[in-house]
Order: sequence, then C-alpha cells, then structure tokens
Amino acid sequence: MTDGILGKAATMEIPIHGNGEAGQLPEDDGLEQDLQQVMVSGPNLNETSIVSGGYGGSGDGLIPTGSGRHPSHSTTPAGPGDEVARGIAGEKFDIVKKWGINTYKCTKQLLSERFGRGSRTVDLELELQIELLRETKRKYESVLQLGRALTAHLYSLLQTQHALGDAFADLSQKSPELQEEFGYNAETQKLLCKNGETLLGAVNFFVSSINTLVTKTMEDTLMTVKQYEAARLEYDAYRTDLEELSLGPRDAGTRGRLESAQATFQAHRDKYEKLRGDVAIKLKFLEENKAGVSGRSHP
Repeated sequence: MTDGILGKAATMEIPIHGNGEAGQLPEDDGLEQDLQQVMVSGPNLNETSIVSGGYGGSGDGLIPTGSGRHPSHSTTPAGPGDEVARGIAGEKFDIVKKWGINTYKCTKQLLSERFGRGSRTVDLELELQIELLRETKRKYESVLQLGRALTAHLYSLLQTQHALGDAFADLSQKSPELQEEFGYNAETQKLLCKNGETLLGAVNFFVSSINTLVTKTMEDTLMTVKQYEAARLEYDAYRTDLEELSLGPRDAGTRGRLESAQATFQAHRDKYEKLRGDVAIKLKFLEENKAGVSGRSHP
C-alpha cells in the first residue's frame, strides 16, 4: 500500500550528493534562513507555557509561567471553571506537541538534505520558473528605482522651465526693445512645459504599473512560493518517516503507527500538490501581467 501511495507523486525524488547539492538545481539562500522559515510557524498561544522533556514529552512536563506561587493543597472539589481551564490547557499542550513534532521532523529533513544524507522531491520545471521569477523581480526592482529617479528629474526640470518661462515673460514686459525675443523664449518654455507634463504623466503611469507588479503581484506569488516550499519540506519529512516505518518490523503496534503515518503523509501530500498547483497558476497569471505592463507606458 505504501509503495502505491509513494509511486503516484508527479515529482522526482533527487538524492542529495555529499556536497549538499541536488544535481544542477540552484542552492537556497542559506541554512540559517531555511531553519528560520521552519521555526516561524510556531503556535500562537494566549498564555505562555514551557514544555520540559523535549518534543513529544508527557503532560507532566507542562510548566505554566505564572505568578510563581506554590500550588495550593486545598481539597476543594473542582468546579466547572476548573474543568474548562484544564480542557483549554490540554488543547494548548496538544498544539505545542504537534508543532514540536512537526518542527523536529522538518528540521531533521532539512539537515539531512543539506548534509547529503537524504533526498528531496523536486519539480524541475517549476523550480526553474520560481528561480526565474526571483531573478525577474530583482531586475524589475532596478527598473522601478530608475523610473522613480527619472520622475524626480523630470519634475525638477519642469519646475525650472516654468520659472524660466515666467522670467522671460516678465522681461518682455520690462524691455520693450527685446520684447519680441523674450516673448518668443517665454512661449517656447511654456510649450516645453506642456510637452514635459505629458511625458511626466506617462512616466508616472509606467512607474505606478511597475510598482504594483513588483510590490503586489510578484510579492503575492512569492508568498505562495514560500508556502509551497514549506509544504514540500513537510511532505518529504513525512515521506521519509513513512519509508522508515515501512522498512521496520511488522507487528500489531507497528501496523497502527504505519496506518497513522500513511494518513499523515497523504494529508501533507495533498497540501503539497495543492500549493504546487497554486504556484503554477499564479506564475501563469504573472506572465500575462508582465506582458501587459511592459507593453504600455501611457494611460
């Protein structure tokens, strides 16, 4: 049954070489950044608690951080409020326990990939598109910076031309002998200002379109990419866990753990494939938006 589930994946499992590289795939930004990404999804609890005894420890290791008072030895029967509090504490402990186990498995998988002792699932075509997106975003950010600089220079030039035109118009009134020359120069500067305002409007529209593409459309796609990469790591972590259980001895206890591992693996597989599809769709829409923005520079 396990082989049937694992064999349906549309992606490839690429073994990691001893130097930590997976074939010709581009390297990630760094181990520390990847570990931070694994840890950033921690549970958000309203009341802080400390778990002793490591991941998956017993409930006795839950130490609430409170006022530091010694536990009461009162024999007063527990009321409904105490039962509710115990239920909430139990739910929070389960959340922390599940998060701890998930983080441990993902960190183990990440380190295994980094140090060449594991394999990772790779969609080669999608990985290349994601790397191209990151490179394109850097180039568009450079274009955006240059466009903003051009807008500032054009605005300054228009202000100067407008002031110069006013100065020529004033001189034409106060210098009758050069009235025609100064008047001509004043009209020329006014015409330049009018054309410059049209150019400035076109550049402003272009900069606004590039800014929307970079800070919203591309950023939204990259956020989905981060979720996809995290789901890929979880998928591989639970795939590895399932493979290890499948190779172990088969007894009553192991069968139960194997069935549980298969269900968990399938859930992470579905999540991974859904996010992979979301990334592919957003990349396609992004290409269409890029063509629309690059093809127009005026409203």
